[in-house]
Parts: sequence; structure tokens; C-alpha cells
Amino acid sequence: MAQLYLIRHGQASFGSQNYDQLSELGTQQSRQLGKWWAERDFSVHRIVTGALHRHQQTALACMSALLDCEEDKLDTTGWHTDAGFNEYHHHEVLVKHVPEFEDPAVVKHFLKSKPDAGREFQDIFSAAITRWMSGQFDTDYTETWHAFQNRCIAAFQKQLALNDGAKNIAVFTSGGTISAICQHLLHLPDSKFSELNWTLVNSGVTRIHVQPERDGQAQRLALAYLNNFSHLEVLNDPKCITYV
Repeated sequence: MAQLYLIRHGQASFGSQNYDQLSELGTQQSRQLGKWWAERDFSVHRIVTGALHRHQQTALACMSALLDCEEDKLDTTGWHTDAGFNEYHHHEVLVKHVPEFEDPAVVKHFLKSKPDAGREFQDIFSAAITRWMSGQFDTDYTETWHAFQNRCIAAFQKQLALNDGAKNIAVFTSGGTISAICQHLLHLPDSKFSELNWTLVNSGVTRIHVQPERDGQAQRLALAYLNNFSHLEVLNDPKCITYV
């Protein structure tokens, strides 16, 4: 039986001009996952990343800690890159709902201007997601909600179809992608997507059991655990647990 691990990227640079870049904490979170795995003699047999910079940075930091080597010494020639695991265009989704948030400085000011700004921003973003998912404004978006869903599921199924004998498959990706795949596996309605997505911790791990076809039976999948961040909890520092 193979195990497929979906890893959310470490904390990115929210509120900056370039979100697609790990923060210093994001790198630390990723390395902490690699150390956690190393302490448990965990081996990764196939490494997959989305095409975004934060996915690849997370994989490099994690695997260098797992293998106890410098990032520039890692042999990445066998790694797979699949843009199917990329996040949805979250900035576009937000800006189509609140155009003034086009400027990251405006977002940063909003988050600093109110005592409960984080909750208010979450409500605004949820409304933006609802607009995107409604299907009524599909021409406004580079990628529709259903196109995003189908892309994520296709990338996931492509990894399941590979027959290279890999027992532990690590996919470094984003929260929205993980939520879409889990929504598919659990047959959840679209309304649960945002609720699930908001709970996913940076560098958190979701594990899926993959039982191969045999005796005429189709391949079976089971969600073993969702959003495990024990590697961060052992640090006993709430500031290490982030969601952006």
C-alpha cells in the first residue's frame, strides 16, 4: 500500500508585492517538517511540487532537513513538477470582489486598521470565493471554479496512476488544492470548500492511503489524516502555527 502526502507550503509573504515567496518563518516551518520526518526514519520515494516558487522552496527546505544536507547539495533531478497542483488565483478572486485590494498596501493597511481585521478579512474573502464559485461571473476569471477543481483532481489522479513502486509520495502544494482534493475524496459539497481551506496550517500534512487494484477490485483511497501539524505543535510556540 502506498501513502500519498499532501503538504501545504510554509508561510508565504502575505501583504507584500510578491506573495509567492516563503517568509523566514515559512522556511523554518518547512525545515521543521523535514526534521520531524528524519527523527522518525521516514523516507520519501517520489517528490512532486506545484510550479509555484513557494511550493519548490518548501520542498527544498523540508528535504534538505530530512536528508541533513544543504539545499544546493540536493539532487533534484528525479523530482516532478506539475502545475496542476498550483493554487487558484486567490489575488484575482479577491480583487474581482473588492477592486481596491489590487494594491497589497491597501490590504496591509486594512489588516492593521481594525482590532478584528483578520476575521473581517476572512469574511470578505469567503464572499469573494462564493462569487467565484457561483458560476455567474465565470468570464471575470482566468480560471473558473470548476476548471480549478478538475485540474486539481486530474493532477492527483495522474500521481496515483504512476507505477514506479513509490511507497511514500510527497506532494508540495497549496491549501486550496488540498481542499479541492479532499472535497473530492469525501464527497463534500462546494459550500464546505472555504471552511476546509481556512483550517489548513502552513506546512501541515494530509495523508492518503492508496490501495492498488487487485483481484479485479478498483484502486481504493482512504483519507488517513487531514492537516497534521504535530511537527509544529512540539515547539510549544503558537506563533509557529500560521494559515497564510
